[in-house]
Amino acid sequence: MTETFDTFKPRHKLVSQYVDYYYLDVKPSNEVTEFVCFPHHNTTISIYKSHRRAANRDMIFDPDAASFQIFTPVREQVLRVRQIGKVHRIVIVFHALGIQQFYRDLDFSDYILDHPFLNQGELEQLFTQTKVDVLTEILDQFLWSRYVEFKNETLGYSTAQVFANYEEFSVEGLANDLRISRRHLNRLFNRHLGVSIKKFHKIVLLRKLLEKKLFSSPQETFTRLAYELNYSDQAHLNKAFKALTQNSPNQFLKKGTLLGNEDTFWHILK
Repeated sequence: MTETFDTFKPRHKLVSQYVDYYYLDVKPSNEVTEFVCFPHHNTTISIYKSHRRAANRDMIFDPDAASFQIFTPVREQVLRVRQIGKVHRIVIVFHALGIQQFYRDLDFSDYILDHPFLNQGELEQLFTQTKVDVLTEILDQFLWSRYVEFKNETLGYSTAQVFANYEEFSVEGLANDLRISRRHLNRLFNRHLGVSIKKFHKIVLLRKLLEKKLFSSPQETFTRLAYELNYSDQAHLNKAFKALTQNSPNQFLKKGTLLGNEDTFWHILK
């Protein structure tokens, strides 16, 4: 098995509505890898083949360990990850509210470390494969078999409005449109996403900025992007960016590494 980091999209029509992408992370000769990832509106299930989680949150390879499955909620803070020893990991990256379409009766506002999102037979099938086409088919089928529609009209409409109008989004305006209080909106977001609607909007703005800078408009200056995203000026953008990433925009890009073809843009420390 060779070192691999591949990102790949679901192909199943329904699954692709709720899953942004998958990725395969294989490091057969790894000693220590440490990286930092940043706030995101997506959520993930990370599945390690043979690992245990130390008290300090390090993921440690153990050939006698079972698979370790972790749900990561909407990230509002910088997340530092350290992997010790071999790595064979498969990750499902869900759109906001995506995981709720496949799993029930769990608290998705926080990390989940003790739930078998995939059963033992499914794990064995998954970890015998490294071909992206085959993994895509397997993961699509596993999720499709679990699909039960989750519907919360207020929450669904609200998240859609944040994405559609991120440049000029107003919590007060949305609350008035829905004829509910800001307090009720925040309760909904905190219950299902683990963050307030205001923080969710800030994370979406950050991710839209990075999407433009990394993919659609890399030549644009931060001054221009600040104007496009309705910041009062670049100083305002810099302050908001640093509050979420602990870096200025220029520092963030300089230190980052884009892995695969999606937005897995991390700071690799070692």
